[in-house]
Formats: sequence, C-alpha cells, structure tokens
Amino acid sequence: MYKVEAQVDTKQLLQAVEQMPQPDFETFVIQVLKLRAQRQVQSLSLSESELILKIKQSIPDDIQQQFNELIEKQRSMALTDAEHARLIQLTDQIEDLDAKRIEYLAQLAQLKQKSLVEVMQDLSIHPPACV
Repeated sequence: MYKVEAQVDTKQLLQAVEQMPQPDFETFVIQVLKLRAQRQVQSLSLSESELILKIKQSIPDDIQQQFNELIEKQRSMALTDAEHARLIQLTDQIEDLDAKRIEYLAQLAQLKQKSLVEVMQDLSIHPPACV
C-alpha cells in the first residue's frame, strides 16, 4: 500500500507511480478514473443533472415496438385503417417526445452557455440522418 502524507508535485507523483508493480498500478489507474468520474458528476448542477436525465430518456419500449411493427406492416402493404390511425398517433407521440428532448437540450445549452451543437457533441447525441 502506498500512502503519501507530504505534498508532492505531479512529477514526483508520476515517479512514484512508475515504481508500482503492475497489479498495484492497474488498481491505481482504476481508482483515479473513478475519482475523475466522481468529480465530473459533482461539478454538474442539479438543473444540469435533471436535464441530462430527461435528455437521455429514450422512447418507451412498448411504444417503439408498436411503432416498428406498424411500420413493417405498412411496408408490406398490410396495414388496416385502424392500424394506420394508430401509426399516426404513435408518430405524433414520438415527435412530441423528440421535441421535448430538443427543448431540454436547448435549456442545457443555455445553462452551459454553449451552442446546441456543442452540447449534443458533449453528450454524444447525433442528429438523425435525414431531417
């Protein structure tokens, strides 16, 4: 176990890390990465955290599954009038969810004082291929 009680600069710390046996080094790296992740999460405000949670929510599985099934039926020209009406309803619902997500992205961009594109890149969100 390594314990540092004195103040050391980055160069000294790296020299100490270089001397660690491989298993200790791997454990150290994992702990440093965990610490980094904790600091990043702690640096988010409550508002930012709530917005990110809302942005990351996907379309509910049951809605997505129904939509996919109806799209397949539409492609095979086997869609009934009732199913067509349901497909329109689901499409509207999905579009509403997407619009809300864009609103949350815009709010987050404003909070962070960044462009919408920058926030989307930060969150690894890619626009649809065709708009």
